Amino acid sequence: MIWSQNYAPLGGLAGSALMAALPVVTLLGLLAFWHVRAPVAALAGLLMAGVIAVAVFHMPAGLAAAAAVLGASYGLFPIGWIILNAMFIYNLSVETGQFAVLQRQLSGVSGDRRIQALLIAFSFGAFIEGAAGFGTPVAISGALMIGLGFQPLEAAKLALIGNTAPVAFGALGIPLVTLARVTNLDLGLLSSMAGRQLSLFAVLIPFWLVTAQAGWRGMVEVWPACLVAGGSFGLTEFLVSNYHGPWLAGIAGAMVSMLSLVLWMIRGRPANAQTGGAGETSNNRTPAVQAWKAWLPWIFLTVFVFLWGLPGIKSSLDHIFSKSYEMPGLHNRVLRVPPVVAQPAKEPALFTFGALSATGTALLLAGLLAGCCLRLSPMRLLDIYARTFWRLRVSLLTIALMLALGFTTRYSGSDSTLGLALTATGFFFPFFSPLIGWLGVALTGSDTSSNVLFGNLQQVTARQLGLSPILLAASNSAGGVLGKMIDAQSIVVASVATGGRPDSPDAGTVLRAVFWHSLALAALMGLLVVLQAYAFSWMIPH
Repeated sequence: MIWSQNYAPLGGLAGSALMAALPVVTLLGLLAFWHVRAPVAALAGLLMAGVIAVAVFHMPAGLAAAAAVLGASYGLFPIGWIILNAMFIYNLSVETGQFAVLQRQLSGVSGDRRIQALLIAFSFGAFIEGAAGFGTPVAISGALMIGLGFQPLEAAKLALIGNTAPVAFGALGIPLVTLARVTNLDLGLLSSMAGRQLSLFAVLIPFWLVTAQAGWRGMVEVWPACLVAGGSFGLTEFLVSNYHGPWLAGIAGAMVSMLSLVLWMIRGRPANAQTGGAGETSNNRTPAVQAWKAWLPWIFLTVFVFLWGLPGIKSSLDHIFSKSYEMPGLHNRVLRVPPVVAQPAKEPALFTFGALSATGTALLLAGLLAGCCLRLSPMRLLDIYARTFWRLRVSLLTIALMLALGFTTRYSGSDSTLGLALTATGFFFPFFSPLIGWLGVALTGSDTSSNVLFGNLQQVTARQLGLSPILLAASNSAGGVLGKMIDAQSIVVASVATGGRPDSPDAGTVLRAVFWHSLALAALMGLLVVLQAYAFSWMIPH
């Protein structure tokens, strides 16, 4: 039996979209306003999604339950697997005392907390995003800043705001590669268009980041550093995305940004440095051997994740290890229909091990190799890993529940209903086009998943309105990056990475700290797309 999605079960898009929004409103409302613990809020949102799917969208209960199970499985593997091993590397560094050495070196670049935020939350976080994605940069950047003396909520907020500009090019360009496959549009043109949007925001984000951290006056005092970090990243991202492709745009931009910022710090110094915490130890010198050892876990992380993501190595590993299993009772039993897709298409439902789990496995191997180089016994490594898992047990459950919610809305078609409601805006659709991507990432936690959900919808709507499919499809991914800071997965990862202290924030507090930043930036992206659609059409590649 095949069940067809119905995007207007109540007879019109307006009422259907209001019902479709209830699960997300329930989740975010409980987190942000009622201060309910994240796993309880996620469970409530999941139950609401199930009720809406069955009672309003008339999805068979068995299909809804299977979708929730598939989502929970995806939340644990690969996403939970990646987060667990990323935090294992961090805890390994802390347990061996190497993290304290790393703190002194980073604070040696600059004792100013604003420069540290630029270097770690923006530049270094962008490098990890470009190589790995899946929440890894938020976890690592947040933990690094906590070690440098940042308050937990501040570290979580800055890590989330910083992890925006490179997301469309994250994990070696997977979101845009996937978008090209879904829409059958040229990958090079999509990469160029996304680069012509996100490179501008890459210049803006460092200024926004420091303003959110230290206020307008604090930002003005270090505006040259913001310009160096963002300008070097944006220029490199633009050149690589337009003249090479999406695969290395994030990584190259991040490397140039880090190098440029460090070189600028050799000659430039803020007039009124804002120091505190570990930044006060910047005058302590570290022996060269000890300094090199402190970077071992992070060197192995970078090398392994980068190698694992290279297309040739990834395809070889997939050929050997990748396994896919059909989800019983769900695989090819849901039919997506126009206008979300050009032709009716069965929705696959697969447990996939291999390509998506490779990043987590690379992180685990990096941690184990670093532990061996630091002369830790197998029992000590096992003890650190077990304690890491125990600390993350509730967070892993929360991620599983939130992904179960996302998959339930995806297979029921309620998320497509929300997207279709925005397509009814006609002339103003270019403004709402990136907001659809923003919504998709907020629901699914992934720019890749948002492109799968709404990429073809953007193309179909563009053709109906006489606009460029390249522009609006790329806008879905570009807008999605700004939803990354409020998706449930990233919020939980940020609260986990900055947890463990009495003043550590819960998920609701983190969400309230970044929500308006995310919405304001998404609105600015909408204005840019409007200008590109109607005034600056020369910016659209042909």
